[in-house]
Amino acid sequence: MKPLVFVHGFMGGSDQWALQAPLAEGRDLIAIDLPGFGKNAHMPPVNTIEGFAEWVLAEIAHQEFDLLGHSMGGMIVQEMTRLAPDRVRKLVLYGTGASGALPGRFESIEISIQRARTEGARHTARRIAATWFVKRESAPEYPACAAIAERARLTAIVAGLEAMSGWSGLDHLVDISAPTLVVWGDCDRTYEWSQIETLWRTIPGCNLAVVPSCAHAVHLERPRQFNALIADFLDEH
Repeated sequence: MKPLVFVHGFMGGSDQWALQAPLAEGRDLIAIDLPGFGKNAHMPPVNTIEGFAEWVLAEIAHQEFDLLGHSMGGMIVQEMTRLAPDRVRKLVLYGTGASGALPGRFESIEISIQRARTEGARHTARRIAATWFVKRESAPEYPACAAIAERARLTAIVAGLEAMSGWSGLDHLVDISAPTLVVWGDCDRTYEWSQIETLWRTIPGCNLAVVPSCAHAVHLERPRQFNALIADFLDEH
């Protein structure tokens, strides 16, 4: 089997994929830490989605792989697929969209940038991470997720928000040739249904999985269901 590459989202990191370990049966798992986030929080931040995509492509030694991107990572993998379509065997777009302005988000990107500069990186990390769960701070996986988010410095937080706001992949959806699965939690506060529907209806032959009673972190709120969806899609011939 081809390796599966995980690209995390805004204020995420490779450690957030621990509950996806069962997917390693029969395949290698490669979890990326983007510059400025997670274990690479010490690195200079990147402020464009294309810049992130180029960085990830350079980091992956394998010529061909399956690719899963979450949230901002879903934007990055769309760009990776545009830049290197022959390297991506199958594509999973999870809790993401093709409009970087994030219409319908719990708050606009502009407000998030303003609040981050006023309230600081740590408060911003914990506040935004809470929106990723149906039960917010009461969710069992929230503390670990927030701890990963807290590694990001203010410069990386602002750069990530600017990268998303300045990007759109709408014009390139019809060119995605890799078999694609879109995964979405129906209580997602970051990407509204219109973004998901656009991916599903525009990418040729795209499949859709909607997971009930989940917000933006389906892989943490319903890990067994999430893993089964991904495994079935990747293993299907």
